[in-house]
Order: sequence, then C-alpha cells, then structure tokens
Amino acid sequence: MRPILPIVLACFFANTTAAQTAEAEPETDLFVTMDEVDLNQFKWEKRPVVVFSDSENNPAFIEQMQLLRERPAELIERDVVVIVDTDPDAQSDLRRKLRPREFMLVIIGKDGGVKLRKPFPWDIREISRSIDKMPMRQREIREEKDRARGAVPG
Repeated sequence: MRPILPIVLACFFANTTAAQTAEAEPETDLFVTMDEVDLNQFKWEKRPVVVFSDSENNPAFIEQMQLLRERPAELIERDVVVIVDTDPDAQSDLRRKLRPREFMLVIIGKDGGVKLRKPFPWDIREISRSIDKMPMRQREIREEKDRARGAVPG
C-alpha cells in the first residue's frame, strides 16, 4: 500500500498544476494594452471592455483590475477582451474619441458601438448584467440554449 501513495500524490499535484496552467492561459488573452491592439480587430468577435486611467497607480484603476481578475471565466464566456490604457500622453484614437478623465470604464459592443461608460470601478456581476441585457448577447444566450437542446445544428 505504501508504494502507491507517492504515485497518487504525484497525480494529484500534476492535475492541480495542469488546471492552474489551463486557467492562466486564457487570462493572458483576456487582458491586452491599447498599444497592442486595433479596436477594429475585435468587431463582431469580442466585446471590448476598456479601462482608462491616467496612471497604473490610480486607486480606481487598481481596484478595477482586481475586480476583473477575480472571475475571468465570466468575461471569457461573454467574449470579452479587456483593453487597458494607462498612458494619457499616447493619445490613442479611442482616448481622443471618448475623452476619459483620470479613470473610466467603457463597455463596447461587438458592433463597435459604445454601450456603457462609468467613471468608477464596476464588479464582474454588474458588467455581466450589462452585457447580458444587450440584444446580441440575448441572441447568443438563446442560440446556446437551443444548441444544448439539440434544436439548432452548430
């Protein structure tokens, strides 16, 4: 019986490590900086959630990023990509268009339109509810339910 214990423990730790790696990989695709992206690349594919700040040390920015990292699976489920812009001097196209002051959270729909602007941090539950009310998301939810029931080939 004793020789089996090390094998069982090794399997347990190997699975835990694999699970952590699997969770960490999607999160790296979830968060990008404004200088890494062109907003048009997400049109009809992702819902950008843009976090503007005048500095990475802004308390509202720090709180927002903590809130977003708490439950990344809910964001991934809703096809969200989080775009971070903490450099007001760079004057990105989106920053010039939306004119954030210090901190701002912006939810952009898959169609490229601005759906929501908030001057303070929002938690995942509030963001998810806002996204789930969007007509396109409502259609996605219906299609997922239909696929689960086998009504729509997918």
